[in-house]
Amino acid sequence: MPGLDSRQRLLRAIAHQDVDYIPCSFMSFAILRNRHNQDLYQVALAEKKMGLDLMLFIPTLSRQQRPDHPDLRGLPVRFHPDVKTKSWREGDLLAGRLFKEYETPAGKLSTSVRLSEDWPHGELIPFVDDFQIPRADKPLVTSPEDLESLQYLLIPPAEADIQAYRNEAITARSFTEETGVLLAGGWGVGLDMANWLCGMENLMILMHEQPRFVSQLLEMIHQWNMQRMEAVLSGGIDLYIRRAWYEGCDFVTPKYFQQDVLPRLKAEAALVHEHGVKFGYICSSGTKPMLDFYNEAGIDVLIGIDPVQGTYTDMPLMKERIGERVCLWGGVSAAVTVERGSEAEIRTAVQHALHTLGPRGMILSPVDNFTVDEPVTWANIEIFIDEWRSRRKF
Repeated sequence: MPGLDSRQRLLRAIAHQDVDYIPCSFMSFAILRNRHNQDLYQVALAEKKMGLDLMLFIPTLSRQQRPDHPDLRGLPVRFHPDVKTKSWREGDLLAGRLFKEYETPAGKLSTSVRLSEDWPHGELIPFVDDFQIPRADKPLVTSPEDLESLQYLLIPPAEADIQAYRNEAITARSFTEETGVLLAGGWGVGLDMANWLCGMENLMILMHEQPRFVSQLLEMIHQWNMQRMEAVLSGGIDLYIRRAWYEGCDFVTPKYFQQDVLPRLKAEAALVHEHGVKFGYICSSGTKPMLDFYNEAGIDVLIGIDPVQGTYTDMPLMKERIGERVCLWGGVSAAVTVERGSEAEIRTAVQHALHTLGPRGMILSPVDNFTVDEPVTWANIEIFIDEWRSRRKF
């Protein structure tokens, strides 16, 4: 089947159909984004020159354009107009504490973080963010009494934001038609959001001590997420992606996942499929006990398979248990193998990934990201691509 473009090749791989060769699409490429000032359209064109298969994610708002939720890509997060926020600092910028208070019609929510030299947000505490989780000495949500106030922070997307997204989708679809790019959107979120709000250790304890409270919180997040999904799915995308880095067994027991995460995940996958869109799920660690749940949920592609940094990652077992239905995207560690490995280690890892996860229903990628912009990184990326190019046909 000669003449496939990247979009066709990726969609056929996700659907477990024959392809001309196993595609390679980088799930994240921060150093390339930085070189192009976060212009994802230019990044896609640069990836095309590198011979990669292309994915464009919309909306294309950069981290700098979403300071209140830098790790939650997608539509802007807005609060109810009656919500007022107040922030202040105690101590210096290197070893003090930041405080933030949200005053809602139902009461106040508050959080505080310990500052350190590597704190990236200045005097801002984002609403939700990976970086603040281990630094928060007071998470935003700690008890059932907080849920009524939280409802004012989890409101449906604003009409102006939806319209802006749809306008961008028109531009993006025109771009994809010209360049053969897969159009993706999202992000959906579940337990990741609960971890941001409650803190990881606190949430784990609450799952055991106050399971009803956590279930109510997850349902609130789910309903908010479904509203955002409806808006994103209206943009004519090919692939909807849910981030689930904190939904592996490193953070949640399989029993709890089956009880409180899986039913909502199934509903989200069903909504995506109603729109004729594929459903992608990013989880790069702790997947082994969850494989049967992925089949049951209706996931089309599992993104982020890391054989080095991902705990309990068993690629042969993945291929055996879910590989007939779920496309497997990843296969090589970006940070360890590609950024730090020797040429022989990189080539061996690419060969192993292709032979283990391929040939049908696979997309090769370094997992998760490249963040070290140094000559050796770019040289190793070239080795990675060269080995894929020489081995991609079966």
